[in-house]
Parts: sequence; C-alpha cells; structure tokens
Amino acid sequence: MADPVLRLAGIRKAYNVGTPIETEVLHGIDLTLARGEFCALIGPSGSGKSTLLNVIGLLDRPTGGQVHIEGHDIAALDDAAITDLRSRSIGFVFQYHYLISAFTAVENVMMPLLVRRGFPDAAMRHTAETLLDRVGLSPWKDNMASAMSGGQQQRVAIARALAMNPALVLADEPTGNLDTKSADAAFALMRKANQDSGTTFLIVTHNMDLARRCDRIIEVVDGRITADGPPHAAPMPV
Repeated sequence: MADPVLRLAGIRKAYNVGTPIETEVLHGIDLTLARGEFCALIGPSGSGKSTLLNVIGLLDRPTGGQVHIEGHDIAALDDAAITDLRSRSIGFVFQYHYLISAFTAVENVMMPLLVRRGFPDAAMRHTAETLLDRVGLSPWKDNMASAMSGGQQQRVAIARALAMNPALVLADEPTGNLDTKSADAAFALMRKANQDSGTTFLIVTHNMDLARRCDRIIEVVDGRITADGPPHAAPMPV
C-alpha cells in the first residue's frame, strides 16, 4: 500500500517551552490523510487549527510526536530538506491571495516553479498557462493581479498552489474574503483539482455549508481532535 500523504502521530505543540508561561496548544494529535481525500478542518477560534496547519505545512516543528509527509519523517530532515519537501509536496491557499500585484496572473502562477528552478523557461510558462486555463482564466492570463477581481485573484492563487503538482494542498479559509458566488466557484475549482489529479485537500473553514460538501470533516477543539468522519456525522456549526 502506498504511503499516506500525511501521517501525524501524537503531535504536541507548546510555546515558551521551559519558561513559567509555557503553554501547550496541541495535545497529542493523531491524523492520517490518504491520497485523493477532500477534507474540511473545523473548530472554534483558538482551537488550535492554525497551529495544526502550520505543523502539517512544515512551517513549524512540533514539540513532540511524529510528522510524515509522503513517507518522509520530518524529524530526520534538516531545515533545507524540509523547505525542499514543502515546495515539492505541499501547496497553500490562504484567505488572502498573497499575489504579487505588480506581476501578471501567469507570472504569479509561475512563482513556485521559478523559486525551485531559478530561471523562467517556456515549459514553466506553459504549465502556468495550462493551470490558468483549468481555473477559467486564460483570457486574463496577462492581466496584472492588481487589476483582477477578488474571485479572480483567488482562482489565480489556487492555480499557483497546484503549480508544483503537490500531493497535498492546505487551504486556510480560502473563501473567507469572497462573496457567496465567488466562494462557490473557488470551492468547485478545488474539488475539480482533487477529482482530476487526485490531489489531497485539507480545507480550514468556518463555513459549514462548504464543510459538508467535503468527504470528511475533522473537528478540533482545545487542541484535540474531537470528531472525524463523513459529513452526515458532522457536529453542529461552530
């Protein structure tokens, strides 16, 4: 059987370790995400969702426990190797798109490829243009990011997250700044990417309507997973 995309075992995360104000935020999180899953991560503000996402996204090391990404034990990697693994295996979509406003749509999508390869080439541009076509933005590919609507900018951000063909995409409130129509469109694009390429998605959201359209809902409360299952078994809105 292929390695899961993500496996967390006993993850703990504390801040101010060794001081009188040491605070543990995550308390022994166990979580596995298989290839091709489409999951929502929910929970009240302050529940530890962002901290957990930072650990999964290799942006922060846990205080205890094990993190495996595509079979790689993070504890065995130095910072350079972790950066390399993150760039290859994980894509990010945030509530705010974080596009470079002075760049065009296609240039923004090329950025992860450019960071990894060091110089632009025709193949890189072709990849970016193909991804923009997938999110319905071919006619706007050469538009400056600053001249695009919020919904269009988030679609560019989704295309950028897919540029390296990652095994896992982490989406942190990706529809939080969008109107209902644009939010539905962004969600549908992520779902299509999941279905077309088998990319695993973990979507942090407070929108229970969107969460219930995922295949699996994971709830975090006070730094612990309190529910994990299909949408019909999901808790009431938080």
